[in-house]
Amino acid sequence: MKLTEAVDILQAFEEQGRCVYRSRDLKKVFRDSTQSGFRSTLKRLQNTGKLTQACRDVYVFRKGRAKRAHLLEEIAATVRRGDVCYVSLESALAEHGLISQIPVNRLTVMTDGRTSEIATPFGVIEFTHSARSTFDLLTRSANVGRPLRLATAKSALADLRRVGRNLHLVDEHFDAAL
Repeated sequence: MKLTEAVDILQAFEEQGRCVYRSRDLKKVFRDSTQSGFRSTLKRLQNTGKLTQACRDVYVFRKGRAKRAHLLEEIAATVRRGDVCYVSLESALAEHGLISQIPVNRLTVMTDGRTSEIATPFGVIEFTHSARSTFDLLTRSANVGRPLRLATAKSALADLRRVGRNLHLVDEHFDAAL
């Protein structure tokens, strides 16, 4: 596939709100390509800076990353497609105003999948396993119109305690109120 054709296809998807892909997604998008042609197109897109590899098997289209407020969440949702995940711990507490510091280029996520940390060119995503049921995970968080659900303030604080993280950043007044 020609590079210009591939960029046009990705721009059309970006206009619809999508800029993060797994390689199998791109293979479906570039359906006219053979396996070797697909690998060649992928390499050319990366070499020209149109496509950035966020982590193993996950790619971000060049124009999409400039406009995205929640790009790390989109990457996390793509990496853990099929797992229940929600923003929690320090990231959620900062959004709720319960800690004085705001994590920069770091996203903390609770998941029913395995614990891991993924470094991307856009920041670090920290997945922390929760043994809670799927129902509990969904009731502890709310859909806020973003790629990942957001933990309630009470749930984020409970998650922080449950995983044994340091509580010194939590405002004492909020801690007592919750």
